[in-house]
Amino acid sequence: MAQDESVTHASQDRSFFGHPRGLSTLFFTEMWERMAFYGLRPLLVLFMSAAILDGGFGFTRRTASAIVGIYAASVYLASLPGGWIADRLLGLRRAIWYGAILIATGQICVALSVVFARPAFFLGLILIVFGTGLLKPNISAIVGDLYPEGGSRRDAGFSIFYMGINIGALIAPLVTGFLGEKVGWAYGFGAGGVAMLLGLLQYKLRAQPTLGSIGMEPTGTPEQKRTVRLAIMGALLVIVLLVVLAMTGVLQLNPVAIAEKMTLVMLGMTLAYFLYLFLAGGLTGDEKKRVGVILVLFLFATIFWSAFEQAPTSLNLFARDYTDRVIFGWEMPTLWLQSVNSIFVILLAPVFAAIWIALGKRNRDLSSPGKFTVGLLFAGLGFLIMVPAANIILSHGGAFRVSIWWLCASYLLQTIGELSLSPVGLSSMTKLAPRAFAGQMMGVWFTASALGNLIAGLVGGNIDPEKLEQMPRLFQQTSLFLFGACIVLALLIVPIRRMMREVPGKH
Repeated sequence: MAQDESVTHASQDRSFFGHPRGLSTLFFTEMWERMAFYGLRPLLVLFMSAAILDGGFGFTRRTASAIVGIYAASVYLASLPGGWIADRLLGLRRAIWYGAILIATGQICVALSVVFARPAFFLGLILIVFGTGLLKPNISAIVGDLYPEGGSRRDAGFSIFYMGINIGALIAPLVTGFLGEKVGWAYGFGAGGVAMLLGLLQYKLRAQPTLGSIGMEPTGTPEQKRTVRLAIMGALLVIVLLVVLAMTGVLQLNPVAIAEKMTLVMLGMTLAYFLYLFLAGGLTGDEKKRVGVILVLFLFATIFWSAFEQAPTSLNLFARDYTDRVIFGWEMPTLWLQSVNSIFVILLAPVFAAIWIALGKRNRDLSSPGKFTVGLLFAGLGFLIMVPAANIILSHGGAFRVSIWWLCASYLLQTIGELSLSPVGLSSMTKLAPRAFAGQMMGVWFTASALGNLIAGLVGGNIDPEKLEQMPRLFQQTSLFLFGACIVLALLIVPIRRMMREVPGKH
């Protein structure tokens, strides 16, 4: 009874801008974690593609972009086993704690790679993948648990939580971009480790008094816990073996080929997981309908992220090579343009939260697929506007740099799309997921981001001075693909709304 009262108190509290105080704890923990992640990711492609004489690895653009795609995809893909481990073994709160420790350790390893070279670099990336898999889906699941009543207030809470993510994403490139590009790569990478250590400290001090008992207990039986432990041990042995073989040169790895195969394998595994839920997951008829809606949203979210996640690859390279970044005689770091999206999110997230609440009060709120449709439309417009910018560069043979306003306009349109889709998608997962699969459904949501990152990594290397004609073609094809998905989803809005109509607020 005391545990139930603790959960009720934590969810009914409204001391954080009208929301539960526990949202502030999750807000700042995620802010520091995202600062570590977004400070590292765009710096990777610049570091790996930089010449060895400039302190980089000297990889080709295509290889560097594919590695960034594999890394980012693995980060999100790890959310699925991370959610499973939290649900069945650790509980959501302990999973977040252990995940944060692994992320901080991984960030420090990457920083040390400047001294200890490639082994430390790739070991650091692996540790970050493990840590983020434990932290990312489970912290979002706890946000959903703060709003057992569901509705537009939950959507607003996720929009505020999403603003915390983007405060971290705003600060990160400004710090790591300046340190990494102007001072030294190790300083840029090390800043992410410091950020995660601050997040660890904040979470340790504030979790218990603000969250009560929410997320403390796993749902696994003793048998399920043994299964999880065995699976973890088996997976670790396989990963260690592969790392040793790769580092000793016994196993030759082609990042581009790996990314291509990973895309097919991940999509197949996710569809197989949904098939398992339908056939052997023990779901009721209503739960199967909700999982069906999750599957549809997953597929269209993957399409969205495959475009949006070109920011650290193709658009980042475009900013470095073809954008005039000189202001009053001083050239800003390339990574500073990665903060533009976050600036727009911070400015617009409260606006979108207010819009969803206002529409909800008037019973005119858009359904989740309706908001996804808007997101796809604006993302398509964001890439369409880059086509004339790329054509200008092509017409000058690559010897001309365009204004930063082209990228700023593109990021603005993409941000509108992001705010229409991403926080709403997070909220939908917590609202639609069967209770026994809450963490795993958040893992499924982040798997869509994983697939999107893989695809974005594969196409991101096409920004190449020796193949200028690929640029306008890439942006045009991306926009047309998004517009096509937008039309298809718009046709599905009515049948999906019928399936969602009977979804209760709490499961």
